[in-house]
Amino acid sequence: MVYFAPTFQRSSRFSALLRERDLWCRLAGLRHRSTQTAHQLPGMEYQDAICTLNTLQTNASALEQVRQERNHPQQQLQAMKVFLERAGLTVEELNHLNIIHVTGTKGKGSTCAFTEKILRSYGFRTGFYSSPHLVQVRERIRINGQPIGKDIFTKYFWQIYGRLEESKQTSGGTMPAYFRFLTILAFHVFLQEKVDVAVIEVGIGGAYDCTNIIRKPWVCGVSSLGIDHTQILGDTIEKIAWQKGGIFKPGVPAFTVKQPEGAMAVLRDRAKEIKCPLWVCPDLDDYQTDGAPFRLGLAGKHQHSNASLALQLSNSWLKTRCSSDKSLPAVNHESIKVHQAPSFSVSSEMVMGLADTEWPGRNQTLKSGKVTYFLDGAHTVRSMQACVDWFQGTAAQHEKNASGPVARVLLFNATGDRDSAAMLKLLVPCHFDFAVFCPNITEVIASCSADQQNFNVSVEHMLTRCMDNERSWRLHNCGGDKEAELLIDERLQPLPGKQMDTLVFPCILSALQWITQGRDAVLADPDKQVLAVKPNIRAKAAVLRQAAEIHVLITGSLHLVGGVLKHLNPKYSN
Repeated sequence: MVYFAPTFQRSSRFSALLRERDLWCRLAGLRHRSTQTAHQLPGMEYQDAICTLNTLQTNASALEQVRQERNHPQQQLQAMKVFLERAGLTVEELNHLNIIHVTGTKGKGSTCAFTEKILRSYGFRTGFYSSPHLVQVRERIRINGQPIGKDIFTKYFWQIYGRLEESKQTSGGTMPAYFRFLTILAFHVFLQEKVDVAVIEVGIGGAYDCTNIIRKPWVCGVSSLGIDHTQILGDTIEKIAWQKGGIFKPGVPAFTVKQPEGAMAVLRDRAKEIKCPLWVCPDLDDYQTDGAPFRLGLAGKHQHSNASLALQLSNSWLKTRCSSDKSLPAVNHESIKVHQAPSFSVSSEMVMGLADTEWPGRNQTLKSGKVTYFLDGAHTVRSMQACVDWFQGTAAQHEKNASGPVARVLLFNATGDRDSAAMLKLLVPCHFDFAVFCPNITEVIASCSADQQNFNVSVEHMLTRCMDNERSWRLHNCGGDKEAELLIDERLQPLPGKQMDTLVFPCILSALQWITQGRDAVLADPDKQVLAVKPNIRAKAAVLRQAAEIHVLITGSLHLVGGVLKHLNPKYSN
């Protein structure tokens, strides 16, 4: 195991470049805000909107406020209601969106994607609000499965921003934080665009989340629960389940996948307290089809429970919308049982919806010449285990078709209070030739990539976190070389002289260019400039140049995955 961090000559030079870029972007964001009529100017373009949006990036302070006020959730929702009304909307108007509200720790985004696609297959005009975005913030607000266009985003952004800015002086000078603003904007877009259904993914938790301003959803869902955001939601599965159950509403059907016993008991108690009928989804194999097994558009066995939840959510919504049977069988709220949702005969629209679902950055495989990228935004211990299971199976299939030795590379980053060490430990059995670490910074240029700006964390902090992750990886691999070599010998066409190396790069582009060694034409573009790499680090890449193919697993953070996609696929930058 060799330690090569930092890879570049001086991190201070990199930090200076990043500070210059951030300053440019901040100035761009504030460019028109020096006049009171800024939001009304016809020249306000998409980049102006994004940079102005970024001035609301107070997520870190907002999360601290949530922690301090966790015993007073109504204060959070009351503040959201005030912002909503200042933006010209009312809570009652949201009832017209026929909302499907989904929470969970793992799989809530995939569940929403399945559900949205199923209902779109029936011909309904769908709205879908999710977070975070991978490359462009417009991805969070979708109409009929597609991110809203730049012109639509810009138009509605300035409408909402203008109303909030105008009312700021009479409201204590406050503006909503980043996520609150985007939630209000999504509601406004869906109302203006007259969607038939709005699928709303909870941001964090449920009870205190600003999406929980919704009062009358048509159906609610809870995907798999696990440990995440412990400083906000609590440090046990039971505390987290209590938060997630906060989206339940009186008389509104709710569905959950199978949960750990403690979590299920809490969800049951929450449902009983709120007088909400709660149903547990059956296994995917229990549904009746025409005989052929389900084909899911999203890879991984863990998607089966998400698909079952999506079937129940869409089926319940369709009953409310289209049939005289407006509810599932009545539930005795005094009962201590959690009720088993019945399976049913799945329609062709449902089958097609599940098969055609796309959700980038989750168990996604992209091949470019001799380089294959495996992308998964897993960022909890449970989701990382699912990622490892998927990667090992999928990569093995690709290796069988390889024309020679295959080099495996891990590209990893994790942010916030995530347990990086535990996630990295799960990745050790994948036997990577290199483990590469970098912050969620797309490239080192003195220009503005406004959609992916983060003003809450300093460059120095991001690099320090990468160094910590790299040390954790080395610790997990210490003393394990003998066993690792034995397992490696069993792999198809192992590389001769295989040795694990670790490196830290200051941005995503520099890491990708080193990993691919000019073998991906997209990344070899001479216009994509990075800092010079030390000669000894270039020499270490001989293994990558000699390999017949390079397999790269990118994981640990959806923001990292998004930054990679921005470089690999031009459509994400347009």
